[in-house]
Amino acid sequence: MIDRSVQTILQPALVFLKQGDLEQAHRSLERLLEQDLENPQVMYTLKGVSFWLDRMRYSETLSDNFLRGEYLISQWKPFLDYIGKMGDFNELIVYALKCSIFTIALQLYQSLLTGTETVHNTAEIYRKTGLCYKALGDYETAISCLQYAADINAHSAAILAELADAYSLSGETRLAKVFFREALFKNASEIEICFLDSEIFHALVTKVAAIGYKEEELLEWLPVYGTLDGVLNVKRELKALELGKLKQSVYTLENELREKDIKSKKLIIPRLINYYFWLIDHYLNVNVEKSKIDEILLRIKLLDEKIYNRYIR
Repeated sequence: MIDRSVQTILQPALVFLKQGDLEQAHRSLERLLEQDLENPQVMYTLKGVSFWLDRMRYSETLSDNFLRGEYLISQWKPFLDYIGKMGDFNELIVYALKCSIFTIALQLYQSLLTGTETVHNTAEIYRKTGLCYKALGDYETAISCLQYAADINAHSAAILAELADAYSLSGETRLAKVFFREALFKNASEIEICFLDSEIFHALVTKVAAIGYKEEELLEWLPVYGTLDGVLNVKRELKALELGKLKQSVYTLENELREKDIKSKKLIIPRLINYYFWLIDHYLNVNVEKSKIDEILLRIKLLDEKIYNRYIR
């Protein structure tokens, strides 16, 4: 935490950061450092600003605003890793830096939607525009952008996850669960956890990480534990075409499971269990005969008996 006196000293630099003015923030911090060379909070903030100034200068060498925005956004996770190694996590300072970068990125993406520059991928630009608004706390505008992106590309798990997060942050928990479950069903590995800010998803990620899963494996287990813990408890009936695709995916994964090496199986097993959960939910919704559900339950038991025991409780 930052004590009140230090917060007062840092206030001018933090204001510049929230406005997206890294250069002015840097100059303000350097003046503070001249007055107090040993101030750890000023040093902490200055290191964060310097990190982003280096990235900003590199981004200016890229050929267009889309690539500049993409580069800056891609550096958010490396920044969190970097700042995390510096000791205590100062939420106020990191939030100001976050406002700075996402304000700059938002301006870059908006220029693509309102200017004459060639638009690369409209759905992705609206996704990133929504992500920026979400990071800056404007959830209503974020939802509007992300919903538009989803209308353009309904198959993007990344878009649906961002939309779920925005709904959760705005207090729409039911819609958040619907879209997050859909995102994990479509392609869990496409979701970028570092951009998800809502408590409901953070808690799930933290729990799965505590079990020992990391990176892509963690993503594949999220829908499994989300189902077991009741986080993903808002369900729907599958359409005929979706059911056909799901059964085909299950068939493909079951075959891959028999052929792939152990490393690949670590991703296939949770993905297959998630698909089994969707099949069971569908069968329950349409009142299919119990023998079909029992068959799926047996397949889950053979894959992971602990998951099976928790699921049938």
